[in-house]
Amino acid sequence: MARGEVIGHKSANTVPAAYSIATFCIAHHLSQAMYFKMKAEGWGPAEMKVGSRVLISFEAAAAWRREREAATAG
Repeated sequence: MARGEVIGHKSANTVPAAYSIATFCIAHHLSQAMYFKMKAEGWGPAEMKVGSRVLISFEAAAAWRREREAATAG
């Protein structure tokens, strides 16, 4: 049997390093409509393009949470 990485299958041990928009929304209990509203209004998380995909790094998500907490406290 061939190893997964040789034939293109993802390993069960794969650890994500960034969120897709859908997983960011799930992780932060947001609808995708709210995500795109935040983005349009300029207070969404920083995004990165990887090919045709849009991803949000865990660091960008953490920075976004800190900004939201500061805005709420102030």
